[in-house]
Amino acid sequence: MTATADKAGRAADGGAAGAPVETVTFTLDELEVTVPKGTLVIRAAEQVGIAIPRFCDHPLLAPAGACRQCLVEVATPDREGNLRTMPKPQASCTLEATPGMVVKTQRTSEVAATAQRGVMELLLMNHPLDCPVCDKGGECPLQNQAMTHGRATSRFRDVKRTFPKPIAVSTEILLDRERCVLCQRCTRFSEEVAGDAFIALQERGADQQVGRFDEAVLDFDVPAGTARPDATGAPFSSYFSGNTIQICPVGALTGAAYRFRARPFDLVSSPAIAEHDSCGSAIRVDHRRGVVLRRLAGEDPVVNEEWITDKDRFAFTWQAAPDRITTPLVREDGALRPASWVEALELAAEGLARARAAGGVGVLPGGRLTVEDAFAWSRFARAVLGTDDVDQRARVHGAEEAAFLAHAVAGTGVGVTFGDVERAPAVLLAGLEAEEEAGVTFLRLRRGVRAHGTRVFGLAPFASRGLRRLDGTLLPAAPGTEGEWLRAIARQTAGEHLSARVDPAPVAAVAEALAQPGAVVLVGERLAGAPGAYSAALRVAAATGARLAWVPRRAGERGGVEAGLLPGLLPGGRPLTDPAARAEVAAAWGVAPDALPAAPGRDLAGILDDLSVGQLAGALVGGLQLADLPDPHHARTALTAAGFVVSLEVRASEVTALADVVLPVAPPAERAGSYWNWEGRVRPFGQALESAALPDHRVLHALAEHLGADLDAATALDAHRAAGALPAWGGARTPAPAVVPPVPAAVDPGTAVLAAWHLLLDDGALQAGEQFLAGTAKRPVARMSATTAAAVDVFDGDLVTVSTDRGALTLPVQVTPMVDHVVWLPLASAGCRVHDALGAAPGDVVRIAPAEAAAPPGAAGAGRGGGR
Repeated sequence: MTATADKAGRAADGGAAGAPVETVTFTLDELEVTVPKGTLVIRAAEQVGIAIPRFCDHPLLAPAGACRQCLVEVATPDREGNLRTMPKPQASCTLEATPGMVVKTQRTSEVAATAQRGVMELLLMNHPLDCPVCDKGGECPLQNQAMTHGRATSRFRDVKRTFPKPIAVSTEILLDRERCVLCQRCTRFSEEVAGDAFIALQERGADQQVGRFDEAVLDFDVPAGTARPDATGAPFSSYFSGNTIQICPVGALTGAAYRFRARPFDLVSSPAIAEHDSCGSAIRVDHRRGVVLRRLAGEDPVVNEEWITDKDRFAFTWQAAPDRITTPLVREDGALRPASWVEALELAAEGLARARAAGGVGVLPGGRLTVEDAFAWSRFARAVLGTDDVDQRARVHGAEEAAFLAHAVAGTGVGVTFGDVERAPAVLLAGLEAEEEAGVTFLRLRRGVRAHGTRVFGLAPFASRGLRRLDGTLLPAAPGTEGEWLRAIARQTAGEHLSARVDPAPVAAVAEALAQPGAVVLVGERLAGAPGAYSAALRVAAATGARLAWVPRRAGERGGVEAGLLPGLLPGGRPLTDPAARAEVAAAWGVAPDALPAAPGRDLAGILDDLSVGQLAGALVGGLQLADLPDPHHARTALTAAGFVVSLEVRASEVTALADVVLPVAPPAERAGSYWNWEGRVRPFGQALESAALPDHRVLHALAEHLGADLDAATALDAHRAAGALPAWGGARTPAPAVVPPVPAAVDPGTAVLAAWHLLLDDGALQAGEQFLAGTAKRPVARMSATTAAAVDVFDGDLVTVSTDRGALTLPVQVTPMVDHVVWLPLASAGCRVHDALGAAPGDVVRIAPAEAAAPPGAAGAGRGGGR
C-alpha cells in the first residue's frame, strides 16, 4: 500500500517521470505497510482505511500538531534493533513513518484511546453547548468525534469561558471565539495558501485566541502616526477568506450570508463548476426548496484542489435577482410587453429573417456561454443566419488577437495545465494579473513558488500585491509597450541586438529563466490592447522553448474560441477561408457547403459600426453588458439604430431595454452544461435546481426551427453531442498574427497613459445583490508614481481627476512605485467605470489634474483619449 502524501501533508508530486521512489516499511495496527519515504503516519493510516481522529490536520496544509487529537502509541527500533516505546503518545499528523516503526492507533492501543479521550475532554471543557443553533451542526467533525472518541459525560463543573460574539472578521466572515479549538487551520491557510495576513493567533497560554490580524498585538511594525487598531485587530480584505469557513472543523468561522439559514441535513447538494472565471473550479451548490443557500469548494486535485475564490463561493445571488426575466418580452408601440414563447419566437424569427435579407445580422454572444451554448450560437450564425459577423469578445479586442487565438489556441486541446504551472521553474505573466483575473491560478502559482521555487515574472506597470505575494519580479511596462518587452526577450534568447529603450539586465534574467525545461508563459486578454504583443509572445515561446497558454477572464471565452465565435474561425480551429474546413463543418451540420459564409466577417467593433450606419440590419445579442465594451456610448447608439434586435438574457440589462424581442434563458444553477477552462479541459456540471427556464441552446434550437433549420440542440445531451460531432481538424491552421510595431503614445505635461484592469471584486453584473461580498472589494484609487503625482501637484490621499473629452473620474491618489507617466484605474469598480466614463481604453492618453483644477469635459483632448 502506497501513501500519497509527503511530509508537508500534501499529495506527493513525485520526482522525474519514471524515477524510483524510496520506500519505508513499518507496522500499523498489526498491518505491514509500505509507503514512500517522508509519508506521515496519519496519511499511511488513511491508505489502509484506518481513521485517526484529527482537527488541525489538513492534506493541503503543512503539519502543525496543534490540536493533539491524533495521538498514537509509537515504538521504534534503537541502534541495536530493539523495539522501544516512546514515553508519550505522538501526534500522527507530524510523525513520519520510519523503517521498523510500530504504530498503534486507538483501534489497538488503550494508551492511544485514553490520550485521545483526554484531549477531547480538554477541547470540550470550554466549548459551548450550542450545536442546535450552530451553522456547523450536522457536519461538524467535533460533534462526530466527540461521539466516537469522547466521554459519555463531562467532569467539568465550572463556568465555561465566553467571549462577545460574533466578531465580524470582515463583512462576510464571522468569528465565534468560544467555539475555536485553536487548530490553526485558518491561520495556516492564510499564511501558506493565500498569503493574506488577515487572521492570526493572538496572546499566549490561556489567553490565546484566534482573531483579526492585529499588528500591535503581534508586534508588527505600525507606521508612525497610525492609530492603534481596536482590541481584535483591523478588518481585512482577502479574495480567498471563505475557504477558512469550509476548513474550520468547528463552528468558529461562519459566513454572514448563510448564518442561521439552514441545517446541512435540510440541504440538497449538487456538484457544479464556477461561472466567474476561466479556471473551471469545482464547486458544490447547496440548495433547499428551490433556493441556493450556499456554495462550497469541490474537491478536484487537478484543478482547484479544495480552494475557490470568495467570488466563486458567495456571488450566486445574481441568478435569482429581482430583475430576473422569466417570460419572453416583445416590443409593441415602443414598449416591451410580456408574450408567450410561441409569439415571441415567431416575431424573433420573422424579424431576423427580414434583417438577414436586408443587410445581415450581427451576432454578439458574450463571453459567459457554456460549451453547448457556444456551439449552438456558432451554428446558428453560420448555418441559419448565413453570417460570419460573430464575435464573443465583450472587451478590448483586435484582429491580431483573433489571429493569435485561431492560430495558437483553437483546437489545440489540453495544453498547459495547473500542474505544469505549479511545477514550472519559471512563469511569465504577460497582460495577466493572476489574483484578480484567475484566482485559482494564483493559488497554484503561489504553491509552486513555496514548494518548488517557481520564479514568477510579471509584465505590468507596477508590482501588484498579488505579484509581491508570489515573490515575483516586475518587468515594468507602460500599457502598449508589452510587445517591446516580449520582443526583447526573444531577441536576447536569439542573441540579437536589443532596443535602447529596454533594460538588458532583467531581459537577460527572464530569457535565461524561460529557457529552462518546463517554463511557462501565461498571456491574458489585456494584450489585445498592446499592438504586436501576441505575435511577440509567440516568438518568445518559439525562441525559449517555453510553453504558452492563454488565460481569459470570462468562463466561456475558451469554449467560444473552440466553437468558432470569432470572425474567420469555424469550430475546432478551422479557418473559414479553407474550402475543406467549410465542407467538413457543413457535412457535420447537415447543410450544403455553399450555405456557409466563405469570407471573414466583422468583429465586435465592425458590427457596432455598421449597425449604427445601417449597413447591418439586425443584431442577435447574448449576455452582453454594454458598460464592459470599449466604447459603451457607441454600443448604445448602434443598438438603438439597429433595425431589429433580439436579446437572450437572464436579467434585465441595457440590451434588453433596447431589444425588440427578449428571450429569457436559464442561469447556470438551472441548467446542465459544461465550461471549457483555460487549460483546454472540458468541465461538465449538472442541473442543481428544477426549473422550466431554457438554456441558450434550446432557445436557439426553437428559433432555428421557426427559420426552417435544425440545430440538433433540443436537449443538453443533444447539444453536447453536436458540439463533439466534429473530428479534430488536421488541415492548415490560421497563420500566426503579423508583427505589428508599437506606436509609443505621446505624453504631454498634464497627461498620462491609462492603465487599467478588472479587479476580482468589482461592479460586475454577476456580483449583484451580494452585499456581504461587496464589503471586501478594494476601494477604487488612482495609482501613479511619485514623479507623475508631483508633476501635477497631487500627493498620496489627494483627489485627482482623470479626464478625456468624453468625461471624467475623480478618485483618491495612491502613490505607488510604478512606471512614470502612467495612471492606473480599476476598470469597472463601483464609482469607477473607465470605459463608460472616459470612453478610453488602456494605452490611451488621458488628462490628470488635481480635482479642483480639472478641466471640464469637452475641453481640448489629449493624445488618443477621446478617440474610441
